[in-house]
Amino acid sequence: SIVLGVAVAGIIVSALVVEEGHVGLVIVGCLAVFALARSICSVSYKDVMGKTIDKSKRGLVTGTASSIAAGGVLVFGLLLVFGLLEMNMLVLGALGIASALWFCAAWQFAFLVEEPSEITVSNEEHYLKTYFGYVVKDRELRKFLLVRALLIATAIAPPFMILLAKTNDTNILSQLGALILASSFATFISGRIWGSLSDRSTPAVLGFAGLASSAFLILALVGSFVGGYQFVWFLPLVLFGVMVSYQGVRIARSIHLVNLANEETRAVYTAVSNTIIGIVLLGTGVFGLLAESMGLSVVMILLVVMSLLGGMLGFSLKKP
Repeated sequence: SIVLGVAVAGIIVSALVVEEGHVGLVIVGCLAVFALARSICSVSYKDVMGKTIDKSKRGLVTGTASSIAAGGVLVFGLLLVFGLLEMNMLVLGALGIASALWFCAAWQFAFLVEEPSEITVSNEEHYLKTYFGYVVKDRELRKFLLVRALLIATAIAPPFMILLAKTNDTNILSQLGALILASSFATFISGRIWGSLSDRSTPAVLGFAGLASSAFLILALVGSFVGGYQFVWFLPLVLFGVMVSYQGVRIARSIHLVNLANEETRAVYTAVSNTIIGIVLLGTGVFGLLAESMGLSVVMILLVVMSLLGGMLGFSLKKP
């Protein structure tokens, strides 16, 4: 969390003092450090959550945190829509608050009490074999990873939706505030609800969220053929639906993985899961090439199929 705060602070400093020709490179470097720290936080957070929060409350805690965080983004979107602050001041101010919050998070985590996890490996050279051996042995883990990989569609769909709207002569910049509001409001109202439902059944949440995402992606695709993007409310509405679905996937997949593992395997399961999904995310770069060569409609159809299959398979997961 400290590294996250420092990386964001680095973006602010670079925007203020670095020469224009180099500022982009510095910001990308800070983002790379940020992404690495975030991946480490993902592993440690799930491990700590499993040790410090009762199984029956993990979804509620995660969902409530998401809703609170989305409330801050909602305020940011409102300021953007009404133009109450100058754009650069607004963005830098938001980054400053984010950096400070990560330092606060580091302070809070420093005082959590947890029992250390120990992973027994006979030889340090065999760590990789040991870690990925869990994937080979645990059928439910493999099925979960397949569901999570398919439901990546809910995370990568928004950029393609925006590109689809742009091809329909939609002025995206004029709708930027509305899009941020739609996204943050979706998280704000759905986070706690999805969290509570995840405490009851993560497979059901993954299933319903995947099916809902496919429905809204179909709506986005149909809208490009019937002139839906001519209406200023259409893109924010569809984005709202997709983001509500994404929040369900994001919360349920985290809780499902924490519940699936035990005290000794939780950190390993998270690390292996993040590594595999990270590779899959790199592979989604192919979608950009498909969009250029075969058109955005083909990519949207693939995302619909992925969401649909992910949702259907999600229902088949065993409740941990």
